[in-house]
Amino acid sequence: MKRVQILDCTLRDGGYLVDAKFGNTVIKGIIKGLADSGIDVIECGFLKDEPHENGSTIFNNAAQIRPYMPEERKGASYVCLADYSRYSIDNLEDFDGTSIDGVRACFFKHERYDVIEFCKEIVKKGYKLYVQPVDVLGYTDAELLELIDMINPIEPYAFSIVDTFGSMYKEDLHRVFHLIHHNLNSASRIGFHSHNNLQMSFSLSQEFIDMTQGLRKVTIDGTMAGMGRGAGNTNTELIMQYMNRKYSAGYDIDTVLDLIDNYIDSIRNTCTWGYSTHYFLAGSYSAHVNNISYLTKKAGISSRDINFILNRIGPEARKRYDYPLLEQTYIDYNKSTRDDSEDIMNLKKIMSGKNILMLLPGHSIVEFKDDILKYINENKAIVISVNLLSHDYPINYVYFSNKKRYNYWKTASHFNEYKKIVTSNVVNNDMPNHYNISFGRLIKCGWDQLDNSGIMLLRLLDELNVNSIAIAGFDGYSHEATQTNYMHKEMEKPRNTANADEANRDVQSMIEDYMNTRVSDCPISILTPSRFDFGVNK
Repeated sequence: MKRVQILDCTLRDGGYLVDAKFGNTVIKGIIKGLADSGIDVIECGFLKDEPHENGSTIFNNAAQIRPYMPEERKGASYVCLADYSRYSIDNLEDFDGTSIDGVRACFFKHERYDVIEFCKEIVKKGYKLYVQPVDVLGYTDAELLELIDMINPIEPYAFSIVDTFGSMYKEDLHRVFHLIHHNLNSASRIGFHSHNNLQMSFSLSQEFIDMTQGLRKVTIDGTMAGMGRGAGNTNTELIMQYMNRKYSAGYDIDTVLDLIDNYIDSIRNTCTWGYSTHYFLAGSYSAHVNNISYLTKKAGISSRDINFILNRIGPEARKRYDYPLLEQTYIDYNKSTRDDSEDIMNLKKIMSGKNILMLLPGHSIVEFKDDILKYINENKAIVISVNLLSHDYPINYVYFSNKKRYNYWKTASHFNEYKKIVTSNVVNNDMPNHYNISFGRLIKCGWDQLDNSGIMLLRLLDELNVNSIAIAGFDGYSHEATQTNYMHKEMEKPRNTANADEANRDVQSMIEDYMNTRVSDCPISILTPSRFDFGVNK
């Protein structure tokens, strides 16, 4: 038995592009050609609770697949994928050697407990069981170990590392493989199914083949010409060539090239797949490709816009495709952009060459009030308060990029006393004493806290040629009930240890990015204690 098996899933994963309607001639031709090439496993399509249509690779049972089987099996194994939520295993007859010999059980994380009986039935019916958990990177180590413990008694033929969103790097592959390898039954193969969003698919497949030598029998998934939704899959022909050159595997590459010429290239004339910057973004965020398909249909949408929207909707929504949420986020984002060139020019005239004090609403500004006032007087600083109105300090401008804070202070009697710098997600029209800055100018994607007001103001000041920046009240978040985060208790948020710690890490990462990429080299000083490190003397 080969240590490394190649499994071609063109008729299944590639089937998404043609609604599984390849046609009888193509299905039979691909299965026979793959068998002739010496490939190890051929995935013939889906098992679903749907009627089988002539020329489709969606089947309801093994008997419907039998007519597509080649007369000579050439030693290949034949399988289908069964999505747990879309297939009743009762429809599958017992294995009799005339059709498929394996079933790949696919399931989402929330289905992992229910799928165990489904898997047991596959084995009971006499088929090889391939366990295919969707989005293995979405599992914690503990959850993955728990799943393996539930699966081990069934003794699956294979357990696959499925990179559903094409978001893996080499260190992810090593970590997940070794976790599975050290806990999965030694007789079971470990599979690898990847997508090419980050242009890593073939590289990761090579890494997987090499790193598992002497450790475990493995199975590598691929599709011919990388055919698959979005960025596509690892190319079967590339894996074959690698195995031939490095391990003398003996696959017939010419036969697969003929299949691509005769069948796959004609499909490419009617649909597209492969790497693009949009699918790179999907991989970066572990986002379902349907999100990309939906957004790219909008006229004039840019990669920057997609980057923001995926960042904004959050990790759970990204793995689904919530079209109403995407639409609303897109609309809100468009409402928050504007031409701010005149306001930027006017602010630059005011701020250029001046010392600036950023006054954030952290509770430390109460304790260190005298030090802050001393700094303002000695440095003739322009004071820009952030989401805060207070007569305790000589505020020159109030900066708002948080709509809730703006609406909170809007009812205060002294609201109109101050000149305001407001981002367009808060107010997007000309108002007296308002400098209106485009929200899109100041955000940078990659963090959950991407709209942190302090970071956004720092980015604005970076464009205004200021002489120096001092920061007070940028305390960071505490989950301790005995500690106050804000100057005003009305501004407090619900306490949560994990949320506070994660928010602090996120903001610290943004600070480091800002310090490494800012254009200005003006000095920055920190006047009050902070959980954040700017790399400067405090």
